Amino acid sequence: MKTYIKIALAVVLLIAITGIGVGLYLFNLKARDLSNASPDFVLTATDLQKAFEENEAAATAKFTGKIIQVTGEVNTVKSGENNSTNISLITGSDMSSVICTFPSPNKPADLPAGSSVTIRGVCSGYLMDVLLNNCAVAKK
Repeated sequence: MKTYIKIALAVVLLIAITGIGVGLYLFNLKARDLSNASPDFVLTATDLQKAFEENEAAATAKFTGKIIQVTGEVNTVKSGENNSTNISLITGSDMSSVICTFPSPNKPADLPAGSSVTIRGVCSGYLMDVLLNNCAVAKK
């Protein structure tokens, strides 16, 4: 076999092994526990929703990817995909709310509708509702 073919096969093999390693790392990566994390912003559910409603572009640039601590009243609690829990917070708007998604290991204790709660999560944007992912009930 010619030398350049051996080198090309070695490079392809190295790239494949690196790709498999990165894939396994990302697959096994655990979600960060935000219950004790320091939030970037502290808002009420109403204020967060209004910020996106009034100027979506500015709010997206300001909040997306940041840890948000939001306080509000529970509207609904529903099961989501992959054994997650989705809690909807009342914002005063009939058209939108703040939806907080809790991954399966961080499921919140029983939160009945109408109860007040403080939640930390990573803002992922606005799609008629403000979406917070990887949420945890905030500890004081």
